[in-house]
Amino acid sequence: MPHNVDLIVLLAVGFGIALFFGYIAARLRLPPLVGYLIAGIIISPNTPGVVADLQLANQLAELGVMFLMFGVGMHFSLSDLLQVRRIAVPGAILQITAATVLGLGVAMLWGWSFGSALVFGLSLSCASTVVLLKALGDRGLLDSVNGKIAVGWLLVEDLVMVLGLVILPATAVLLGGKAPEHGAAVSQNIWLTLGLTLLKVGGFIAFMLIIGKRLVPLIMQFVARLGSRELFTLTVVACAVSIAYGSYAVFGVSMALGAFFAGMVVKESDFSHRAEEETLPLREVFSILFFVSVGMLFDPHILIEQPWHILAVVGIIMLGKTIAAIALVLFFRYPINTALTVGASLAQIGEFSFILATLGISLGLLTTEAQNLILAGALFSITLNSFIFSAIEPIQRWIRERSHLARLLERSGDPLAMLPDEVDQNYLRDQVVMVGYGEVGRRITTSLMAQNIKVVIAEENREIVEKLREKEIPAVSGIATEPSVLIQAHIMHARMLILSPMDILDIHRIVDIATQLNPHIQVLMCAESKQEADAIRDEDIGEVFYAKEEMAKNMSTHILTHIEQAHQKTTH
Repeated sequence: MPHNVDLIVLLAVGFGIALFFGYIAARLRLPPLVGYLIAGIIISPNTPGVVADLQLANQLAELGVMFLMFGVGMHFSLSDLLQVRRIAVPGAILQITAATVLGLGVAMLWGWSFGSALVFGLSLSCASTVVLLKALGDRGLLDSVNGKIAVGWLLVEDLVMVLGLVILPATAVLLGGKAPEHGAAVSQNIWLTLGLTLLKVGGFIAFMLIIGKRLVPLIMQFVARLGSRELFTLTVVACAVSIAYGSYAVFGVSMALGAFFAGMVVKESDFSHRAEEETLPLREVFSILFFVSVGMLFDPHILIEQPWHILAVVGIIMLGKTIAAIALVLFFRYPINTALTVGASLAQIGEFSFILATLGISLGLLTTEAQNLILAGALFSITLNSFIFSAIEPIQRWIRERSHLARLLERSGDPLAMLPDEVDQNYLRDQVVMVGYGEVGRRITTSLMAQNIKVVIAEENREIVEKLREKEIPAVSGIATEPSVLIQAHIMHARMLILSPMDILDIHRIVDIATQLNPHIQVLMCAESKQEADAIRDEDIGEVFYAKEEMAKNMSTHILTHIEQAHQKTTH
């Protein structure tokens, strides 16, 4: 019986080639999405060989966008953003502005209209969440202060891009494009259109925060009680797709924004971790289809026809954005290591760039040439991003070998890098120096100070140091692997050094500096896992404590004490 197999061909060929090139990319220590984009290029109408159905691919890409935005919403953490808000919020907004102006200026020189140049610049300003998280995770930086700043910075970028997806359709006519199909009946008064759009978005957000935030977790809890795994997964997927479509059909806002808020309300549920785990395979499958479909839109001929344009785009992404980010981080008086890490994290573009480019084409604001330049910029920047990260250490070493340059860049005159003059010198003798003020460091410090034990904190996060000083707790800002930080904490006269969980190489550096400055200091270390604790014990560089091990000891002691007391009562 004859039947249409276009969808099967697209999935079979697309997944097969994506697997092959994704594997090659992973072997080369590149993000697998480079392979997915290449797979899309191979099966596109612009290259010889197998040609998949582009219309079907675009529909699947819409689902991919929904699940990508749903995942962004589930990972969005307001608490993480608030921890680094003083640098992430202004830094990200200024960096987006700088990159957009660079892209806009170059496009205007090429003779593009203002509206096209603006959307083009905006598309070059936002980094990829997928690439960033993988790069930081591979280097063990996700839980570091530098990693948290980079992730917080990207969260702000994501929010700005979500806002852009909302405003762009309403302002398309003003920018020289065409009104979206869904909004064709809206008044031609652009300010009225913009006002109505923002009103609808506000109504949708209010609906999700007031009703959705309570209703969705309630539904998930009700289904979870049934004990059916497939029904629970179906509930989460149905919430993502239904809310995304409902936001479009009822409120007239983009399905991407709807999916983003669907992820945020699912995150509010007690079953958010389970929802994330069980929908991860489905989200990844549709994300792969999204990147494959994006690759299908790319025309490789642009590499030959407009190499200088591509070079300019890659320069904006990898040099312009990076230099702007580094300058902004240094302006906020963070160390050069933080500046280089954030700069490298943002030296690429990804999924939001593709979403903006696709929206720009649908609104008549971008041409296929602009889309091809954005895709080429993404391919090259994502591919080269790992090399940018590898260059951080050599660049930092080169800067520090030139003392005049190091003094210029390394927070000269920073008041947080030194203890306040008000700290009594008697307090800085026989004190405990605590490196890191995370969950473990905070609990230990609270316990020690409750017993009137003197504590000085050394912490990378400037905002935490500012809060500690507001509470009149002596604290110094900086990375403890730098001798100046421990010197400012008066390690020479300290009784004890306590290290929060961190990389073992950093532990070695800090202990080496501390013992050189104070040979008699006692060193205590905290580990997050038994493997870490065993590795540190093997190094024999101090006493190490492992949370679960200590909890087991404390519980055992409590149980034995309780049994002994009960036994004594019985005998009496």
